[in-house]
Amino acid sequence: MISDPLVLSIVLIFIMFVFLLSSIWIGVSLILTGIVGMLIFENNLPPVISIFDKIGDLLASSMYDSLNSWSLAALPIFILMGEILYKSSISTRLLNGLTPWLNFVPGKLLHVNVAACSLFAAISGSSSATTATVGKITLDELKKRGYSKSLALGSLAGSGTLGFLIPPSLIMIIYGVLSNVSIGKLFMAGILPGLLLATLYSVYIMIVSRIDKSVVPEENVKYTMNDYIHSLKDLFPVFSLILVVLGSIYGGLATPTEAASLGVLGAVVLAVYFKSFTFDVMKNALLNTIKTSIMISFIIVGAGFLSQVVGFLGIARAISEFIGTLGLSPLMLILIIGVMYIILGMILDGISIVVMTLPIVLPIIVMAGFDPLWFGIFLVFMVELSQITPPVGFSLFVIQSISGEKIEYILKATLPFFLLMIVAVVLITFFPEIVQFLPKYMTAK
Repeated sequence: MISDPLVLSIVLIFIMFVFLLSSIWIGVSLILTGIVGMLIFENNLPPVISIFDKIGDLLASSMYDSLNSWSLAALPIFILMGEILYKSSISTRLLNGLTPWLNFVPGKLLHVNVAACSLFAAISGSSSATTATVGKITLDELKKRGYSKSLALGSLAGSGTLGFLIPPSLIMIIYGVLSNVSIGKLFMAGILPGLLLATLYSVYIMIVSRIDKSVVPEENVKYTMNDYIHSLKDLFPVFSLILVVLGSIYGGLATPTEAASLGVLGAVVLAVYFKSFTFDVMKNALLNTIKTSIMISFIIVGAGFLSQVVGFLGIARAISEFIGTLGLSPLMLILIIGVMYIILGMILDGISIVVMTLPIVLPIIVMAGFDPLWFGIFLVFMVELSQITPPVGFSLFVIQSISGEKIEYILKATLPFFLLMIVAVVLITFFPEIVQFLPKYMTAK
């Protein structure tokens, strides 16, 4: 019987890849991995757990714990908002309105994913909701207009992770509670890194579009001042909707879930205003919302069950304690911890990563001289990376559900944006002022 938790983690990852490569549903693969892990490593579990008697109880409790969160209520509502915007003509109008303004920027409408995800991230605080909502609006339109499918998918996967970095953020709240760091300061600290990451994505899109002309359709269109003014008629209603949702949150008038409901109401009003709202539009929007929400919830349930199994096996704690015994330099320590989190992101959801490892990792980080506020943003980046890291990358499977593309194709398209996120992590590591500037400035005022 294997007893080394480090070896257990490798074996468990191998088992998971076997299930995933067998084309079994993602949620089922995660649950089966957890069950097989419990059966194989029975001797590593606490005595209170009797394998054959307790697997069902553990699965049931983990399903309830994973989905019993009020913050998750915003997810299907935001998805419904995106579906209504997508099924009606509003999404087409949005892209038509943006076209003149982005025409002079290399990459043109490929920047829509970055801009839209940055805006929706400030609404939902959830990477899954951001990816699903924006993806429903933009992917088909970009494909119809002849833009690169690979770059559209990759930019959506990368930009969708901004839901955790641009406040409000569920991960920041959890970290603040566990580390006694001000949640308000964490929110402020995430703004500049979020803008930095969005800028890196846009710069990459510009460079690629300059090198490879095929990623953007050839359009020799010159726009007049009247075209710009006319485009505002398409843009103003949509931006008004975003401002209402954002304003209700930051004005303290509504929670994200309540703001999502306002967003759905506003989307319906806009669809009626543009004369594109029908019974079929609403029916299809509701059906697709149910399908997408169930798919995401099933993955969350599977990840929650696997996380509990990993916790019982002691894998996360063992890896953290092992790193603490190495006596590394501060930069080497943060490098090893970053690699550890990327590996954990392959088998755990973001919240589980934070909750399981923080009690061990944070004291090590503080002793090494790192600012807990800075480490909170670093940890958010690590959680973002887990969103686009196979095999348990939620954003990847959300995009797969929306686009119907093979996961291998999505992974290839996402790789450049994964690397850009690592570049952003390196920048905030060598220039921590990027994280610390706004909290210090606002506190000084």
